[in-house]
Amino acid sequence: MAFEKGQSGNPLGRKKGSQNKYTKQTKEAFGMLLAGNLDNLSAWLEAVAAEDPKEALKIIMALSERFVPKLSQQALTDADGENLLKGIKFNFGPTIDEPNDDNEV
Repeated sequence: MAFEKGQSGNPLGRKKGSQNKYTKQTKEAFGMLLAGNLDNLSAWLEAVAAEDPKEALKIIMALSERFVPKLSQQALTDADGENLLKGIKFNFGPTIDEPNDDNEV
């Protein structure tokens, strides 16, 4: 039985977060490439960091994005949509403008 024009064989679509076959295979191949070159990768990063530590950190962050999922932002609200943190005050000690026993202003 054929589908009618405009009708999908999967009306709900692909599940959220699922990957197509080629994306999955590419990620697996990239992971194997990295795993097989961990010693080289460390040496390469050390060489880059010797000249530009910031660039080495950028490389590490770019690589991590392939394997560590990004965190989503969550709103902290009550049932009425009010911010749960609005009445909370954090006290980390005196400010640099306030005198204390250790440093008198």
